[in-house]
Amino acid sequence: MNPLELASFGPVIPVIVVDRVEDAVPMAKALVAGGVRVLEVTLRTAAGLPAIAAIAREVPDAIVGAGTVRGGADVHAAHEAGARFIVSPGYTKAVGDACKSLGVALLPGVSTGSEIMMAADDGFTFLKLFPATAVGGIPLLKAFSGPFADIAFCPTGGVTVETAPQFLALPNVKVVGGSWLTPADAMKSGDWARITELAKQASAIR
Repeated sequence: MNPLELASFGPVIPVIVVDRVEDAVPMAKALVAGGVRVLEVTLRTAAGLPAIAAIAREVPDAIVGAGTVRGGADVHAAHEAGARFIVSPGYTKAVGDACKSLGVALLPGVSTGSEIMMAADDGFTFLKLFPATAVGGIPLLKAFSGPFADIAFCPTGGVTVETAPQFLALPNVKVVGGSWLTPADAMKSGDWARITELAKQASAIR
């Protein structure tokens, strides 16, 4: 999969933290029911990898990927679990090389001009701006559009349902990442109907 294809399925990629593996499949089905198919499940919890495996196995309409990938070993483990794309909070050559060797799409995190240049040198031109609002948000993306006219971004970190349309209005932003689609309280209580509603709202943003 070409990383830019991830942006073709809708305006928002949910950034998901799973605490209980048994929540993974109903949560993924709830998002897909709301029109959100590309799901980034982070490796921030012990449930992350088994959640990816469960979604890959049981929710065929979902395109599941792994987030918070920080090294080559993470890339291999996520790929084995069934992740179809990788998202990293920063960029290292080791992560880039591991993704290339496995033929898995990578959305690498950057926040500075130097990081953009390093990722672009290794062939990556669709990048995650992270943490988007903390490092400058919309003004920074506008500034990057001059020297990096060939680079597309997925801003993630601090983006909300209210600010997402402003980010998406920028020509160099293809999609945004958001954690608001799977709120911790909804996950904890199994309120899948609420998650479907949030997914519907997100799908309609553009």
